[in-house]
Amino acid sequence: MELAILTISFLVFLVLGVPVSFALGLSCVLTYLYEGLPVATAMQSMVSGINAFSFLAVPFFIFSGELMLHGGIADRILRFAQALVGHFRGGLGMANVVACTLFGGVSGSPTADTSAMGGVVIPLMKREGYSAAYAVNVTTHSSLAGALMPTSTNMIIYALAAQGITGMVAGNAVNGVSIGDLLFSGLIPVLWVMGFVLLTAYWQAVRYSFPRRPDGSTELPRFPGWATVGRTFFGALPGLFVILIILGCVAKGIATATEAAAIAVGYSLVLTVFVYRSMTRDKLFKSLARAARTTGVVLLLIGVSNMLRFQMAYLEIPDAIERALEHATTIPWLMLLYVNMIQVFLGTFVDMAAHILITTPLFLPMAMHFGVGPVQFGIMILLNCSLGLVHPPIGSVQFIGCAIGEVSIGETTRIAWPYYLAIFSAINIVTYFPSFSTWLPSLINGHPVF
Repeated sequence: MELAILTISFLVFLVLGVPVSFALGLSCVLTYLYEGLPVATAMQSMVSGINAFSFLAVPFFIFSGELMLHGGIADRILRFAQALVGHFRGGLGMANVVACTLFGGVSGSPTADTSAMGGVVIPLMKREGYSAAYAVNVTTHSSLAGALMPTSTNMIIYALAAQGITGMVAGNAVNGVSIGDLLFSGLIPVLWVMGFVLLTAYWQAVRYSFPRRPDGSTELPRFPGWATVGRTFFGALPGLFVILIILGCVAKGIATATEAAAIAVGYSLVLTVFVYRSMTRDKLFKSLARAARTTGVVLLLIGVSNMLRFQMAYLEIPDAIERALEHATTIPWLMLLYVNMIQVFLGTFVDMAAHILITTPLFLPMAMHFGVGPVQFGIMILLNCSLGLVHPPIGSVQFIGCAIGEVSIGETTRIAWPYYLAIFSAINIVTYFPSFSTWLPSLINGHPVF
């Protein structure tokens, strides 16, 4: 009965338009009341869920991304990418892929990546003779790099959601997932996805003869020369250094991920104020306000998800799900396929942060039981969530791109299947070949990472 109250009340609140954080919190409180537990217990579990030093990484990563977003780095990255590959067939589309991938490593957010890069490059691609649907798909699917790059706030959210689960399942004192290992584990999968997207952008450009200008001309621009490529590269390089700062500090043991995030904020401030000189007082206040608002939303969601985790443990929901799947099959690879299918389905309806916080306590214990490490599972869940960002009915990133490109979601979806294939292939490779995500952090640490 408690599970029915928890589930039905949550769905009712969502249908009524209540934000996910409040819907989750209210449904948990109702379940607490039905069980006769004091409401103070719910509040204590909520506060304890965000009472950790590692949570400071969340506002720091968000603020660093906002500073770069408003500091002019997007234009410099786009100029470099266009100089590098803009003279090929579909060159502006491929430049878009390169630029969005690099900016995703700076902003750490697919939404911010699409808003910043899409606002510049989608109208430009339309003017240059590319279809709006093509421009939107290239931009939105390239922006997914932000979910897997070292500045990703969603990686931090997953690491925090996994706290306490790994030690409990493994039966040891390890109480969480190394954020540093997660930061490195996403690099190879993101290169795979972006390489696939790059090839798809080129293939579609050749197939549809993009760019096709109003006069019917399909003439390509000339290569600007390596001097221009070098000049634009060095113009964008200081902004890209934030990725190396985070990875270098963590890999060399100079700083924890939280401290590296704080260093990244200081570097971003110095860069945008004194080097690029693009940060005005209004932009700084806007960056602070947006970072504070986003941090508030994320931390509230983390707090109420801890209430949900307590409820799920109390009702033994993860064990019930594991038993149900074991009744369906005992074959590990098929079990993981079911988990991925459920994750993809949920990802199309639930926001990324909420998805991670709700499903990690449900599926991580079972995944570890079948030999999937917490780092590997983290990349699996991030890839599954990424598909939901670009797939209807929610598809928040895709809707942002469609709004910028002034094109319907249906028109973009009709030609998006090769891009979906890129994400699906990465999900399956990470799931069934663990070293695809764990080889790099294992190499850097000098010992196996799972």
